[in-house]
Amino acid sequence: MSEDKTGNRTLLRKLIFIAILMFGFGYALIPVYKQICEVMGINVLTQPDGTVALDKNTQVDLSRTVTVDFDGNSQGPWRFRPVVRSVKVHPGELTTVLYEVVNTQGRTVNAQAIPSYTPQSATPFFKKVECFCFKQQTLKPHEARQMPVVFFIDPGLPREVKNITLSYTFFEIAGTQAAN
Repeated sequence: MSEDKTGNRTLLRKLIFIAILMFGFGYALIPVYKQICEVMGINVLTQPDGTVALDKNTQVDLSRTVTVDFDGNSQGPWRFRPVVRSVKVHPGELTTVLYEVVNTQGRTVNAQAIPSYTPQSATPFFKKVECFCFKQQTLKPHEARQMPVVFFIDPGLPREVKNITLSYTFFEIAGTQAAN
């Protein structure tokens, strides 16, 4: 019976040693893996000079340019206009433009913007990431505000479409009373 206990203890020591050895081997692989990746140029996040390498967006179609024109129409007590009238973008390129609204009234108003696109065939390819049109806007008396639209044109846009117009109609929401 004592031989079994001695054999079991020896086996337990060997298994603990193997487990510690395996853990150490796995831990040691981290710097080895980093070195292999760096040498092969795989998944390298830092450049030799210490700066961070950012991958270029491979979804941007640099072979063509689309002109996006902006328009603003208002139905209510304010001035509403795009800050820039047009931009040239490459499909897939993330772009930010601003619209400016000024409440000309001495009261608080609730408003909403509704977009429309020309040509209509471009609508499914115009992708907004952020837009003031996603929710109602509450404007205080005589408040001026710049509101962003962050978008990209899907690279699947037909090549014959070279111009897109994004038009917003900004109107007061009937039946709502904004609190002063």
